[in-house]
Amino acid sequence: MAFYYDEPAHTFSEYLLVPGYSSKECVPTNVDLRTPLVKFKKGEESAITLNIPLVSAIMQSVSDDKMAIALSKEGGISFIYGSQTIENEAAMVARVKTHRAGFVSSDSNIRPDSTLADIVALKEKTGHSTVAVTSDGTVNGKLEGIVTSRDYRVSRMDLNTKVSTFMTPINEMIVGGKETSLQEANDIIWDNKLNTLPIIDDEGRLLYMVFRKDYATHKEYPLELLDSKKRHVVGAGINTRDYAERVPALVNAGADVLCIDSSEGYSEWQKLTLDWVREHYGDTVKVGAGNVVDAEGFRYLAEAGADFVKVGIGGGSICITREQKGIGRGQATALIEVAKARDEYYKETGIYVPICSDGGIVYDYHMTLALAMGADFLMLGRYFARFDESPTNKVNINGNYMKEYWGEGSNRARNWQRYDMGGASKLSFEEGVDSYVPYAGTLKDNVTLTLSKVRSTMCNCGALNLDDLKKNAKMTLVSSTSLVEGGAHDVILKDNNMNNYVK
Repeated sequence: MAFYYDEPAHTFSEYLLVPGYSSKECVPTNVDLRTPLVKFKKGEESAITLNIPLVSAIMQSVSDDKMAIALSKEGGISFIYGSQTIENEAAMVARVKTHRAGFVSSDSNIRPDSTLADIVALKEKTGHSTVAVTSDGTVNGKLEGIVTSRDYRVSRMDLNTKVSTFMTPINEMIVGGKETSLQEANDIIWDNKLNTLPIIDDEGRLLYMVFRKDYATHKEYPLELLDSKKRHVVGAGINTRDYAERVPALVNAGADVLCIDSSEGYSEWQKLTLDWVREHYGDTVKVGAGNVVDAEGFRYLAEAGADFVKVGIGGGSICITREQKGIGRGQATALIEVAKARDEYYKETGIYVPICSDGGIVYDYHMTLALAMGADFLMLGRYFARFDESPTNKVNINGNYMKEYWGEGSNRARNWQRYDMGGASKLSFEEGVDSYVPYAGTLKDNVTLTLSKVRSTMCNCGALNLDDLKKNAKMTLVSSTSLVEGGAHDVILKDNNMNNYVK
């Protein structure tokens, strides 16, 4: 006889958090949102810790290199979509790892034997008053000195004057080395009252320029997620078919963590993939797996060696798996059960395997609920698809700006590799739709607002970090009547755009 659960599966909207005692220290600025990304042993730390509990979904319409850089600046991580050629995905990863915000390649370079006339001409061409003097006049030549507008006066100097006679020579300059972080560079600029800090390699070749005028901009990213070499942290999606070719390419490109992209993860195909990675890379390559919706699925993937486990089937806004196949589970119920299984596994083995809640997030407050229910971090698709940094087109639909958004199970994505059907080359039906989402502006503005709500709600619950939230949060199921009561009701709402009133 089939197994039947005693209670119906619930979604996030069916729960509310009950406020707890808040001390005077419980203010949003004191809330710490750091969370482990990959598994760790008791008494140790996770090899990768997120500064905010948000990751972007492994989707064509969400996560490319531009999204990855923007989210890393805020403290999260993107998983670049795997439904593309191995070469293209690896190239996206490489672009993220080589991008250094605030480190500018100089476009105003000149040789020491050039003249003041050449300086004037170069300034007219680029509009920049700071010129790097390199041995051969190229962007990465050996740095000999620097010229700024303070070093010369055209009205008082012969235009044939050699640059070497009025430049500030390298031996009188303060420079940074190739391992200098952006924060360190800004500190050097500030402490020494500089306008510009050249960054050079061990042989003295010019790598980048860091400018004082950018200092205020870079202060905006105090939670920036960087690796040990001060590069952006980035993830990448893989599948259970071409992993023997895809994984080495992504690892060589610098991917910090991988994740198996599948609609259903309680499968031997995922174990075979994890086995292959462990055989060839041991524990040095981090790989997440999923998706699952119950304790059995979590236990299977944890024992198979997954570094984190994704939870959720059918809850995504563009997912129609439940409609097409009748499988899945309410996201809140699935998350609560898997979180309990994770905690039991930790008690038994001393190994903490983080869980990722994937899907079912409609409102910002759902994020706080998911974290309170035990999620270590959240994977979001629709949320990030709305921003400037997503790779899709912004279009005007009936006077409203929208962004295109489609599922990996849709015909547009043609990502049949994410369906673990062994030798099957394709499916005959879709499990995702092609759609639009309202355009919302920049990632930074939206993430800042969202996380301010999360931090504020955590304070209402008396929690200053995510561990405290998981341990101490109190939740209640709500009735259908209470759901209505939770929004604006029994009033006439003013439509500010129309300057009239609407019901």
